[in-house]
Amino acid sequence: MEPHIEQVLSEAGADPTAAFPKPLTDEVVSGADIVITMGCGDACPIVPGRRYLDWPVPDPDGAPINVVREIRDVINARITELLASLPST
Repeated sequence: MEPHIEQVLSEAGADPTAAFPKPLTDEVVSGADIVITMGCGDACPIVPGRRYLDWPVPDPDGAPINVVREIRDVINARITELLASLPST
């Protein structure tokens, strides 16, 4: 893993060793209620009945640490907003 990515994940309290891109196979998408992509566009599998959100973000690989932090913060804000929009259980 790129050192800046590992560092900003650690700063946020995430375990960087557990972080890896999840493949968007038909099986994975079929098991999801919401599919979030980050710039995938038409290349991702589409399963009817799923909610799709595309959050295009810059690629953090090789970016300066301040840019990687900004990317992390944008993703965090979008997750927080999504969670707040979901119905309570």
